Amino acid sequence: MDALNRSLPASDPYSNRWLVFALVGVGVFMATLDSSIVNVSLPTIAHYFGAPLGAAVEWVVIAYLVTVAALLLSIGRVADLVGKKPVWMTGLAIFTLGSMVCGAAPSLPLLIAARVLQGIGGASLMAISPAMLTSAFPPEQRGRAIGLNAVTVAVGVSAGPTLGGLIVEHVSWRYIFYLNVPIGVLGLIATFRLLPSDTRRVSSRFDPIGAVLLALALASLTAGISLGQELGFTKPVPLALDVMCLIAAVLFVFHERRHPHPVVDFSLFRNRLFASASSSQVLSFLASFGISLLMPFYFEQLRGFGTQETGLLLTPFPVTIAMVAPISGALADRIGTRWLAVTGMSLLCGGLLLMSGLGAASSKLDIVLRLMMAGFGQALFQSPNNSALLGSAPPNRQGLASGLLATGRVIGQSLSVAFTGAAFAAFGGATAGLALMTHTSTNEAVERGIFLHAFSSAMQLLAAFAALAALTSLVRGRERARAAQPLAPI
Repeated sequence: MDALNRSLPASDPYSNRWLVFALVGVGVFMATLDSSIVNVSLPTIAHYFGAPLGAAVEWVVIAYLVTVAALLLSIGRVADLVGKKPVWMTGLAIFTLGSMVCGAAPSLPLLIAARVLQGIGGASLMAISPAMLTSAFPPEQRGRAIGLNAVTVAVGVSAGPTLGGLIVEHVSWRYIFYLNVPIGVLGLIATFRLLPSDTRRVSSRFDPIGAVLLALALASLTAGISLGQELGFTKPVPLALDVMCLIAAVLFVFHERRHPHPVVDFSLFRNRLFASASSSQVLSFLASFGISLLMPFYFEQLRGFGTQETGLLLTPFPVTIAMVAPISGALADRIGTRWLAVTGMSLLCGGLLLMSGLGAASSKLDIVLRLMMAGFGQALFQSPNNSALLGSAPPNRQGLASGLLATGRVIGQSLSVAFTGAAFAAFGGATAGLALMTHTSTNEAVERGIFLHAFSSAMQLLAAFAALAALTSLVRGRERARAAQPLAPI
């Protein structure tokens, strides 16, 4: 990296790009690690506070996700108005403070409230990290940078359960939050001292009404899906949240189309490449995120594997993404993104179809190879598609485009949970799996057959979403030349 930087002239506006990459990596690792490290500690947290392992404790996770989903787009818009550095530093400070409060929380309600605070900081980090990379790197290197950033995401997600388990077992659940504090403080000092200011003065104004309506719509959507999984999607509370989401979304679109300075600039979607990359991204996470939901049920309920073995068998998917994403990003800089995206989603579709054929006696090697094929496809798609999405947005809308990218990921993941869970339950998989796990089945052969049929049907549904993502990637418009007008570097 140093050699690459030395090869450029001193006046190069992108000379600090690897510094930006390192600082972004700190924030992204913290945010992604925190999204996965908490889950494994929920039983311990529930026991500590004397609470049943149910909806109340699950809000330790849900509160964070809802807050992140609600704020991503508005924070991206704020970054376009005031600059990326001040928003990044504010987010890092809030996330670090929230982590400290989470670790010291004396009660479950205060822990949940602190998770909301942490979510505000996490949303700031996730909303603008792609935009910071896009601004810091020249056009011909952006795919490579985004691909390397995907490694950080994959490492954070895959390390969370293992690291969380070690901390909870040998120290205390509180240190899964305290772990963020020294990292966050060092990141703040480094950002303040090393990163040049990009504070802006712009004539455009922020739209608070639009931001509130958008936050209400996205928060209701995420909370409705999360509670629907716990209570049932036809129960009053999830239904009320769905109705609230619909009303807020309609009012938001109506308001934004008439506001001179909207939170979301809908004209971005007139760009065929941007619209295609955005829809493909949502569909890709709709297809891929269900793997992490379904496979633990397959491993533990049908096959009887332990938690540790299940965790190890799930790692080939994120590890493959971490290995392939930098390569696909670099390839995108050379040959463009369309065919990489199409091929990636086609491979993901094939991998999901192969996983739908897993049986009660499939070998571990067979399972790993199918997971690796799906991970290879997702990685081949992800970095090029993100590069296309951000590269097709104008320089003064990079924050918004970055927020849309992060929001699309959250929406895709949330919808994947809803659709996958609903399909698996509708075909009797949830009931059969519970009977197999608790050994209460009167006919295990029949229950296994029901489970496998439900599992296969849900995987085929995910494969259909991947096929649709391949189609939306195929119809994207022509990409601009990589030597495009450079963005204002941070």
